[in-house]
Amino acid sequence: MNTTLPHFSDLFAQLGLPNDDQSIARFLARHAPLPAGNRLPDATFWTPAQAAFLRESLSQDSDWSGVVDQLGKALQGDIDPKP
Repeated sequence: MNTTLPHFSDLFAQLGLPNDDQSIARFLARHAPLPAGNRLPDATFWTPAQAAFLRESLSQDSDWSGVVDQLGKALQGDIDPKP
């Protein structure tokens, strides 16, 4: 059984996005802040598959949910993630 939780960079890789520090910083700069009241999976920049993965991760409280929450907070400007 794998008990290691995914890291922020792992989430970017899972979403099919470049996951090096510089690419993550560019993504956050380009897409933050999310409009007030928008949920992370509802952001217009996700593909349908990415949005579905984010919704499923949050609704099922999967191993990914913590890092998905972290991404949401980063895109709201609430935290400065360490990739």
